[in-house]
Amino acid sequence: MSHSIEVIVGVTPEMIHDWGWFMAFGVLLLLLGLIAVIRSTTATVVSMVFFGWVLVFAGITELITAFMVGNWEGLFLHLAAAILFGVIGSLMVSRPTVSAESITYLMSAFFLFGGLYQFIASVWTHVPGWGWHAFNGIMTSIMGVMIIAQWPFSGLWVIGLFLGIDLIVYGCNWISLATQLRKM
Repeated sequence: MSHSIEVIVGVTPEMIHDWGWFMAFGVLLLLLGLIAVIRSTTATVVSMVFFGWVLVFAGITELITAFMVGNWEGLFLHLAAAILFGVIGSLMVSRPTVSAESITYLMSAFFLFGGLYQFIASVWTHVPGWGWHAFNGIMTSIMGVMIIAQWPFSGLWVIGLFLGIDLIVYGCNWISLATQLRKM
């Protein structure tokens, strides 16, 4: 009896052997996503503090790098970037709810105008599949309107909700991969 092994590009024998770790990672992401959706306000605040600290450390790194390089042409640009990262990061850490509200407002404007652009461009160009692009543009614009209609309160939960949904989908992707690897 001969066994045929289907070769899939990018899949190694180690991946097939360790499919359980991929499954565990996917389940963990899925659970974190569910928690983030259920506790979207907490997830929003935590994400603002996290990204604030990332910016603070980026600013410190930029400052150290600027002075390590010495007197060079880009020194003042790197100093300006260090100050910008540090100030924005510090504001995000010290005022996470205000930061979330501000970012949510920008997100809603991006969804609204980006969706309108996608709708108009798809109707104008009529590329293959233009109807789906138009539909996506309409839905994106509606999301922008819904978020901005509830602003500033939406700033407390939108980011956490979107983060949770992303983690759920990402976890499902890993679970799907693990399931396929297990079948090999």
